[in-house]
Amino acid sequence: MSRSPSRRRLLRRAALVGAVGLAGCVSAADPGDEPDGTDDGGPATTAATASTDPTEAPADEPLKEWLAGANGYDGEIVRQAPRSTPTVAVGEHTDDGLAFVQPAIEVAPGTAVRWNWTGHGGQHNVVALDGTFDSGRTNAQHGTQYHYIFTEPGVHRYVSEPDREDGMRGVVVVAEPPSSGNEKLDEWVVASGNFDGTIVDRTGTEVATVSVGVAGNGGSFAFGPPALRIDAGTTVEWRWVEESGPHNVVFEAIDAGSATVFTDPGVHVAHTFETPGTYLYSCEPHESLGMRGAVVVE
Repeated sequence: MSRSPSRRRLLRRAALVGAVGLAGCVSAADPGDEPDGTDDGGPATTAATASTDPTEAPADEPLKEWLAGANGYDGEIVRQAPRSTPTVAVGEHTDDGLAFVQPAIEVAPGTAVRWNWTGHGGQHNVVALDGTFDSGRTNAQHGTQYHYIFTEPGVHRYVSEPDREDGMRGVVVVAEPPSSGNEKLDEWVVASGNFDGTIVDRTGTEVATVSVGVAGNGGSFAFGPPALRIDAGTTVEWRWVEESGPHNVVFEAIDAGSATVFTDPGVHVAHTFETPGTYLYSCEPHESLGMRGAVVVE
C-alpha cells in the first residue's frame, strides 16, 4: 500500500534531518500488492521531522475553518489520554464513507496514533499537509493500518488525497496535557475534554454541586466541573441537567455514587466525604469518551 522512499533515500533523509517520529504502514492486501521499500514483505517504516513549530501553529480561527469542512466533525477536538494509543477510523461516519473518525484529536507528545482502514468509501490514504507523515499510495483494503509517533508539539492537518475536496480531512493537535499538580487526578481526568488543569475550589461550603451531562467529549458527556476541591465533611451532590442523557456516577475505590443510570434532571447522587484524599469517578457508559471526574478532599 505504501509508496515509501527506498532504503537508500530513507537513510539519506534520516542522516540529514534526524528522526523525531516513526511511522509504519501494514496492509492486509494480497502479497502481490506489498508496499514499496520492503525487503521481506514486512511493513515499510519511515522517519520524518515534524515541520510544525508549536510557536508557529495555525491560529484558532484558521483551524476552525479547516475543521468546519471536515466530514464527521462535531465541533470538538477530542483529547486523548497520555500513554494511550488513539485509533482513527479511515472511511467512516458518513453514508459514503468519506470521513475520519475521530477527525480532530489532541494527543500528548510521544503518542502513537493509529489509522485503521474500514474498507468503506473506496481508495483512501493519510497524508499530512506539512509533510510530517504519509501512509503512501491509496488503499481500499479493510484491515490496513498506518501509525505515526508524534514527538513534538504542533498542529498537523491531514487529508485522504482522493477525497480532500469532498471533506475527508482531519487534524492531530500535539500538546502537553493540562496539569493541576495532583498527579493522580491529572492522569484520570485529563481524558475529559473540559478539563483545563483547574481544580474548582468549593472549600468553606457545606454542599457542593457537580452538573452531570454538560457539553464535552463529543456531546453531553462531561461533568461540570470535572475536578472539585472540598473540605472534609462536605456533601457533594450530582445534579443531572436537562436533556443530559443516560448517565451514572461510579467511584473507583470507595462505596459511593450509584451504578443506576438516570436520565431525568435533578439530584440523583449525593455523598458526604469525611476522609481527606483524591477520589476518582466516572460515568460507566461514557467513561471511554472521557466522562470522568475527581473530588479532592482536604
